[in-house]
Amino acid sequence: MIVLLALVAGVLLAYANGANDNFKGVATLYGSGTTTYRRALVWATASTAAGSLTAVWLARELLARFSGKGIVPNALVAQNEFGVAVALAAGATVMLASRFGFPISTTHALVGSMVGAAGASTYSVDWHVLSAKLMAPLLLSPLIAIAVTAVLYLTLRRTRIAMGITKETCLCSGREVVEVVPIGACTMALARAEELSITLGTNVSCRDHYAGNFVGVDARGSLDAMHFLSAGMVSFARGLNDTPKIAALLLIVPALDSLAATVLCGLAIAVGGWFGAKKIAEKLSHGITEMNAGQGFSANLVTSVLVVFASRWGLPVSTTHVSCGAIFGIGTMTGQTHWKSIGHILLAWITTLPVAAAFAWIVFQWLA
Repeated sequence: MIVLLALVAGVLLAYANGANDNFKGVATLYGSGTTTYRRALVWATASTAAGSLTAVWLARELLARFSGKGIVPNALVAQNEFGVAVALAAGATVMLASRFGFPISTTHALVGSMVGAAGASTYSVDWHVLSAKLMAPLLLSPLIAIAVTAVLYLTLRRTRIAMGITKETCLCSGREVVEVVPIGACTMALARAEELSITLGTNVSCRDHYAGNFVGVDARGSLDAMHFLSAGMVSFARGLNDTPKIAALLLIVPALDSLAATVLCGLAIAVGGWFGAKKIAEKLSHGITEMNAGQGFSANLVTSVLVVFASRWGLPVSTTHVSCGAIFGIGTMTGQTHWKSIGHILLAWITTLPVAAAFAWIVFQWLA
């Protein structure tokens, strides 16, 4: 029974992770108007799945670390109740956040769940390992992302201007139905009339374009291609970094080895992202800041490089923190930051650890 519960908990966590995290890599594509929500979702699903499968070979350090070894005593890790409590608590926390449209860190939820489950047991947490190897990367990564994105964006902007590539804002024109009052009519009745309407486009109806050539290649087409590539890199990096953390919790199922656990997690992540990403997509794409394709490309490039580097060296950074930090950096540089929305996101980040810990404490007490 406990093994079956562990399997269900692990799949639930993977599904919740997909719903909350899958769109983070392509949010700038949708937010800048480079592509539609559906196309961005397809690209996110495919590239995340590729990263999940690659994790079998490139992210073994994370697979070992997020089994709980080193953070809590091995005797506690060996208890099936511990793995089930961690998976259920983290999954419930991430699903709750996805329901209300808050992009939180699955890594944070896992860490909080480990601490809560350990607190409900007779064992203690190794706070030195927790702070040095887990918490430090989690806290520093968004600050690094903000700083690096700001520098990269300013550098690319100055390079664009120096090369004579200009930015154009489109105007949207068309027929608009307006209400008019006929002059001289005996009765004041409203009538409908059509007139030509020209309005300044917004990020919903149109977007900024880049005009000019770069080494003989159209600047707009090149930027869109690089933007798609960078979004795919972020999604790939997220699958590479997140899948082992969840797969580690499934290793208590006797029928699953590391390969099977990773593949199962990858499939659940893809399904969760496909069916549950809409609210997170809107929050990240339009809730943090306005952006154009160049700004989105800068944020994605920084996110992908930082997350891939962290995965390669076994640093459990949060893709959520890095990607949001990069978008924060863009908003800071352009002065278009939506501070109220950012405040809500930061509050969700702060409460992730205690909420996950409380859930894990309750589940472990119930199972023990």
